Amino acid sequence: MTRALLLIDIQNGFCPGGNLPVAHGDAVVPVANALIESGGYDLVVASQDWHPADHGSFASQHPGKQPFEMGELSGKPQVMWPDHCVQGTVDAAFHPELLTAGFAYVQRKGENPAVDSYSAFRDNDRTALTGLAAYLKEAHVTELDLMGLATDYCVKFSALDAVEMLPGVTVRFIEDGSRGIDPYGVRAAIAEMKSAGVAVISSRDVLGG
Repeated sequence: MTRALLLIDIQNGFCPGGNLPVAHGDAVVPVANALIESGGYDLVVASQDWHPADHGSFASQHPGKQPFEMGELSGKPQVMWPDHCVQGTVDAAFHPELLTAGFAYVQRKGENPAVDSYSAFRDNDRTALTGLAAYLKEAHVTELDLMGLATDYCVKFSALDAVEMLPGVTVRFIEDGSRGIDPYGVRAAIAEMKSAGVAVISSRDVLGG
């Protein structure tokens, strides 16, 4: 039995002061650190949004579009985001208090300017794989807990893909280790994860107490 913890996009860009901040996004850092230090996992892995400066999901690349409006990318509906997590910038770096020394592997995503990539496992077209599933299979992971930012986007899509792409692996969502963009979207995301077979737990279930 191999237990892995997957930390989704705990980056400056998604924390207060970042270019696409999630409310109280930095509150997930102490939870992640406690889990890393607990020794309860055989493997800690993380995903990192890593966009080129001209990424097509950025409103700045579409004249007349404003952030959070709907637009198109490669002929498909796309939320227009503020420029965020651009490769090599402070915005793309992991939160400075996150214990990254405990990471065994970092999976970067969102590098193709023609398609967005919410999931840590594949792009939104569901065609190009990131390589994370292959890594976890090679590590013989049997239990995968995941948490991070944001619940209603990258965490949800990563959890759903984990269930589909890692058959036989128990997938659990750590609710108190995650924060979302929209309260309604968070509720809907949790319901969708549950219906797909993802267990919803608290960090206390791992840490005890």
